Amino acid sequence: RNLAVQQTVLKEPIGPVAAFTPWNFPVNQVVRKLSAALACGCSFLVKAPEETPASPAALLQAFVEAGVPAGTVGLVFGDPAEISSYLIPHPVIRKVTFTGSTPVGKQLAALAGAHMKRATMELGGHAPVIVAEDADVALAIKAAGAAKFRNAGQVCISPTRFLVHNSIREEFAAALVKHAEGLKLGDGLAEGTTLGPLANARRLTAMSKVLDDARKTGAKVETGGERVGSEGNFFAPTVLTNVSLESDVFNNEPFGPIAAIRGFDTLEEAIAEANRLPFGLAGYAFTKSFRNVHLLSQQLEVGM
Repeated sequence: RNLAVQQTVLKEPIGPVAAFTPWNFPVNQVVRKLSAALACGCSFLVKAPEETPASPAALLQAFVEAGVPAGTVGLVFGDPAEISSYLIPHPVIRKVTFTGSTPVGKQLAALAGAHMKRATMELGGHAPVIVAEDADVALAIKAAGAAKFRNAGQVCISPTRFLVHNSIREEFAAALVKHAEGLKLGDGLAEGTTLGPLANARRLTAMSKVLDDARKTGAKVETGGERVGSEGNFFAPTVLTNVSLESDVFNNEPFGPIAAIRGFDTLEEAIAEANRLPFGLAGYAFTKSFRNVHLLSQQLEVGM
């Protein structure tokens, strides 16, 4: 006689979540983690960015005023290393989530692993942009140009490595230069501004190092390449051509308003270059061919 065995899978909240979020999208990054935690029935404590404290504080206050039960959501600011080293090992915390740089993510993931905590990491990117021979150049410039210079390039999914078919490379570069030079640099709250400042003086120093290395390795600065003014952290939108594969800008995320262009002859060559680095957060591609779309969707190793 056969006995039917019924199995039931119960999905339960994992428990209190410790979240660590960056400064470049101070509300958006908290919301993505907070909403998921609350929807699953988990309480939530976030170490929000000390560089941009006001907006996360206002966001959490809105939840409190909306009637979220006491102890369900929490907010803390302070020294990141001190807070993470306390929260992640704490027995109350059951899940860790972090958005930020790859080096810091590795440290936090290692700490979470040492204490058998589940962890979700969204780390740095270095997104390739593949512009195929048959691409609509005007559309590629409009879309990739807007994505490149949004938030002054301080976006983890910002397009950075522009791989353009050699038959249209010069046309594309000229159009991207025109797009960059058409941006209005200034106070982000001022009417008409289309490109704001970098977050701090450290980012200016980082941009200067990237440009110095690019020049030394043979790149040509088509536009930009320098700080603008002596007040504020403004850096000109920059387009580089003839960029070497050995250059820093083609191997490490610039996290600023710098677009680096290299040519390619075959789509397979471009895909191989796009996949060369261990970063796979996002990628962009422009083509009109179904064959190219299929090849890109099958072989490009990116999450978005």
